[in-house]
Amino acid sequence: MRPRNRWSPWLAACLIVLANCAPAATGAVADAAVPDTAAGSGGGVSLAADAGLASELDAVLRDAFPADEPGAAVIVVRDGEVLLRAGYGMADLELGVPISPEHVFRIGSITKQFTGAAILMLAEEGELSLYDPVTRFHPDYPTGGRTVTVEQLLGHTSGIRSYTGMREWAPTRRQDLTLEELKALFRDQPFDFEPGDRYRYNNSGYILLGAIIEELSGMTYGDFVASRIFEPLGMSASRYGDVAPVIPNRVAGYSRGGDGWVNADYLSMTHPHAAGALLSSVDDLARWDAAMTAGEIMGAEAWERALTPVTLNDGRSTGYAAGWMLGRLGPYETVEHGGGINGFSAYALRVPEARLFVAVLANADQPLASPSQLAVLLADMVLGGVMDQPAIAVTEDRLRDYVGVYRVDDTVTRTITLQDGRLLSQRTGGRQLELRPIGDDLFLFPDTGTLVRFERYDGEVRAMLVDPRLGLGERAPRETDAPALRPSDAGP
Repeated sequence: MRPRNRWSPWLAACLIVLANCAPAATGAVADAAVPDTAAGSGGGVSLAADAGLASELDAVLRDAFPADEPGAAVIVVRDGEVLLRAGYGMADLELGVPISPEHVFRIGSITKQFTGAAILMLAEEGELSLYDPVTRFHPDYPTGGRTVTVEQLLGHTSGIRSYTGMREWAPTRRQDLTLEELKALFRDQPFDFEPGDRYRYNNSGYILLGAIIEELSGMTYGDFVASRIFEPLGMSASRYGDVAPVIPNRVAGYSRGGDGWVNADYLSMTHPHAAGALLSSVDDLARWDAAMTAGEIMGAEAWERALTPVTLNDGRSTGYAAGWMLGRLGPYETVEHGGGINGFSAYALRVPEARLFVAVLANADQPLASPSQLAVLLADMVLGGVMDQPAIAVTEDRLRDYVGVYRVDDTVTRTITLQDGRLLSQRTGGRQLELRPIGDDLFLFPDTGTLVRFERYDGEVRAMLVDPRLGLGERAPRETDAPALRPSDAGP
């Protein structure tokens, strides 16, 4: 249930090689509709629309996932046409079964967008308001007199302690717990901050949302999403990821161990619940994207709210909506989310303006190639290399706005300096890296492709957000205007 990984030098190299050869995105777009027909199993690739582009995408993925290692199922859909639908690597190392596009994976925190949709469906039906206090549904929850709203649970701004980051949680992971027992792990923990003051990714909030769904609907969380979302949309491979049932096409999950791969540690699926317990396939996630595009299962107002980022008490946007992270890919706005859970990692990315959807579902929690990085790379190739953006002209006076020391945590800062007309960034223990200006308060680390956005409040630069595409980036408030460099030969 962790957020996406950082960009890697491997991805940066791929961008340099491939961005210049990918075709440009088409202009006019049509309503997305994912075909129900499937390509062959056993790693077969479907090149349904643009064979040249699909071959380039396929080549990247074959390099990323060796045939005898854990791998991934991948789908790329543009304008309702499947550009690529394929499996790479092994679904089961012990049996020697290759991955096919039909296979079913744990999707970790991609679950959160289904939880968010479920909450918005209940709100649309008048069962709750996003501004309801959590104590309406959990009367005994010890808020210490604070008001925590449903919206703050959705947007990770509640200040409630996330149980997956607690030392006390680790020993319980193999135990089946009721929702009340799971809530008991974190309910008496001190708040991390006052509700609405900050953004901090939080699985506890989604456990509370799952409990609200169960209370209002009279169903289990799994039954609710099955009956209200999966079945109406024909998402036949998607379900709650209970361990015991025999589930057709479910793949094995792996972790790194010693010099090779080991079966992933057992995790009772009572723990991730509405924060990360669902299973799905790339076909079903493409159907989900098509449903979002077509406005199915919810009204237009509810869908708009689903994709509206939550704001903090001071009015700043978190970049996180109801289970979706909102970001950018070059000039395009994106809607995306990742997931990581024992034995699996996943990423789904949509570019609404280009009617583009990419999903990468991997059966390793530390795969050879990051699904998030691959999803971004594949989308970038389809869009014509928009991430490799040239620098824009920015005056030195404007660049001075960003100079300062930004506090990441108690021991780490980022120091921004201006030297010879170039803006440089240095993380504690790291080396200086140039920041290339590519937009209004938006910069790029050219060596890695990582984005940096500076936040302003009342016109003043107050913070920097590294990797802000997801709302989950490293946010560092500005601490001082006068930088103090810490030279180092270490990596960034």
